[in-house]
Amino acid sequence: MKALQKSIIGLGSIGLIFLAACGNETPATNSSNTNSAVATANPATSSSTTTATTTTTTQPKSEASAKTDHPQTSQGGQVIESGLYHLELVPVSEANGTHIDFFLQKGDTHEAISDAKVSAQIQLPSGEQKTLDLDYDAAGKHYAGFLPEKATGEYKVVMLTDIKGEKTNGRFAFNR
Repeated sequence: MKALQKSIIGLGSIGLIFLAACGNETPATNSSNTNSAVATANPATSSSTTTATTTTTTQPKSEASAKTDHPQTSQGGQVIESGLYHLELVPVSEANGTHIDFFLQKGDTHEAISDAKVSAQIQLPSGEQKTLDLDYDAAGKHYAGFLPEKATGEYKVVMLTDIKGEKTNGRFAFNR
């Protein structure tokens, strides 16, 4: 009888541990379950850096806004919500390369940030690295650049932003 009681107590303890482990899991993704953000601080400097990663593919506007807390904010590209910032990459393939639109916005109202320094570090399908500085397009309220590469395959992009000394970076990928 005591052996049976010990077995029941042991199994019950294991079950509780399993439930506690599952119940305390902290999700690392946002509400659309496609993005993650990691914040790090560099003790040697007073500025902080936030890096966010996404591996999503381009979603239609209606699908993207239906899955986020910020309706009607997506331009149809890959979105990262990183702290106070909304980062969105919209690559458009053209005959002689890829036009890159990058939306950098702040707050729940997603106000465009026009005075940041924005560059893209791009890994081509061949593995070669390119850096592309993006300029602000006031009419479109976004940053834009052109990548004159025609290779087919996956392009990995790290968007580097400096907003008055605050760095917020986003990792994206797209296929051409």
